[in-house]
Amino acid sequence: MNQLKVELPSNISIEEARLLLSVKLFETEKLSLGQAAKLAGYSKRTFIELLGKMGVPVINYPAEELEQEINL
Repeated sequence: MNQLKVELPSNISIEEARLLLSVKLFETEKLSLGQAAKLAGYSKRTFIELLGKMGVPVINYPAEELEQEINL
C-alpha cells in the first residue's frame, strides 16, 4: 500500500482530511464503497450516511438507463 504524508492546516483534523479524501476517491470510482469506508475509518453503513449528508450518490445509475427501466 502506498503512503502519503501531508501537512494540514491547523483547522483541518486528520479525520476530516481522511474522510474527504475517501469520499473523493469513491466519487471518482478509484475506490469501492468498502475500500473508501475502510480508509475513512467508518463502517459501510456510517460511510453511506456521511455520503448522503455530503450529497454524494452511493449508486451511480445513469439517467438514461433509469428512464429505460421505468418505461419497460
